[in-house]
Amino acid sequence: MVYKKFKEAAIGFTLGTLGGFIMGAIEEPINRTLSEMTTESQLKPLIDDIRAVGALGLGTLMGASALTIAMTSVVAGVIVAAVVASVFVTTRSCGTTRTNYKNLWISAGLGGAFGTTLSGATLGFCTEMIVNIYGMVGLLCALSIFSILKPLLRFVFNVLWKQGEACCTQGAMAWDTERNQLGISDLEQRERVAVQIEERILTINKRNNTDTKDMNTWATERKVREGLERKQMEIEEGQIKQRTLQDWITTVMVKYVDFLAFSGIPMTVVAVVTSLFGLSGYGGHHFVFISLVALVAIIGFLIIKLLDFKFWMLVGCMGMLATFLIAMLTIQAGENIKVSMNQRGQPPKDDSNSLSDRISEHSSQEALQAAIIAAKLCQFSLGATIGGPLVRHAGGGGIVIIGAAIVALGLLTGVKISSPVLGKGGRAGALLGVVSTSGVAMGAVAAMAAQCSSCLRSTGAITGVIIGTLLTGELHIFMIAVQIIVAYIFAMTNAF
Repeated sequence: MVYKKFKEAAIGFTLGTLGGFIMGAIEEPINRTLSEMTTESQLKPLIDDIRAVGALGLGTLMGASALTIAMTSVVAGVIVAAVVASVFVTTRSCGTTRTNYKNLWISAGLGGAFGTTLSGATLGFCTEMIVNIYGMVGLLCALSIFSILKPLLRFVFNVLWKQGEACCTQGAMAWDTERNQLGISDLEQRERVAVQIEERILTINKRNNTDTKDMNTWATERKVREGLERKQMEIEEGQIKQRTLQDWITTVMVKYVDFLAFSGIPMTVVAVVTSLFGLSGYGGHHFVFISLVALVAIIGFLIIKLLDFKFWMLVGCMGMLATFLIAMLTIQAGENIKVSMNQRGQPPKDDSNSLSDRISEHSSQEALQAAIIAAKLCQFSLGATIGGPLVRHAGGGGIVIIGAAIVALGLLTGVKISSPVLGKGGRAGALLGVVSTSGVAMGAVAAMAAQCSSCLRSTGAITGVIIGTLLTGELHIFMIAVQIIVAYIFAMTNAF
């Protein structure tokens, strides 16, 4: 009994340590990339444009852009995983062999992880290019256009998916063809047995002894009959599993595309309104802050009052609030510089430009840092929404944790190797994609710890997460606690 409890605790501790190890291992590359992105030369486009859009506009724009990249890359990974799984189910389910579900999950997981990382790298690279060439005004236009196009992209995705489902009917046709072939074989076997029975009756009428040859023939026919029945049952079970899996994949695909289309609208509206105030010359007025608070409250109230409150609405509200907080941190950074200078005495008039430059630089740095942190938490939580349900509904917590950890480690190595090609923006986006994979592992750990009947295993898992993160990462206790809580909440939430 003691050995069993010790074994449960050891398993939980090992899996938790693995999840914490991956969560902590990503911190150092992200912090290094963020340090490189917040140098004076890299911040120059932000410093130049903060006077145009204002501190509020810069904060909301950076927050909305970073969260949009995070959400879009996760949805892109889910779409790739859904396509891979759908193709795998369709092609593997043809014939009498059963679908290898282990290979199915491996293929879908790899496709999703690579899709998320690649899309994050692409979006990060494109964002960096837009900011360097067109400034924050160009980023505002790109974000607005993308937000307008997302509902259209949703329509295109749905149409293409329906076309793909039509192609998947070929798998069902293969099932029907094999069922017809088995029906013909069954009919032939019945006719053959009927003839043998007639011959046996005639033989019995002529002589009363048994024929060993006839008995062997009947045994063979019985085995053939049992084999046909077994194959027919396998076909029926395989077709039911194929339809169930395809329906589940379609549901996930449709829901995440809806999430892509609508979740970013609230925070994009906030960013556009505050940026337009800044471009109009009112970015520094106090009523802009009041308008921002009122806008956030009104949008949040309208979303909450909707009868059909969906998960993507909740995430949209959270993204909007995160954008608001990033704007507040951006303003506070500038105010801290003013307070610091006032404590030292009023600066001379000749130093007014220098003070303004310091405020702009510090505000831009705070906006970028806060946006990256918010995007990282967003990626992490969305990854947990995938890892948690996999454990709660499909089981196999250890397999999910180990698989996600191995994939995240491989992607992290790949990002380090390809850093010179990706650039700083592309590297940041790719690392955020890796964060979502680590979120899958941590979501699986949280779901396993919550569902496990053994208190020792749950305690071991949590202890392992803390120790693994402290050994490999640069996180302090507060951030570790925040990420564990986020992983638990999103892992145990019914997303749709």
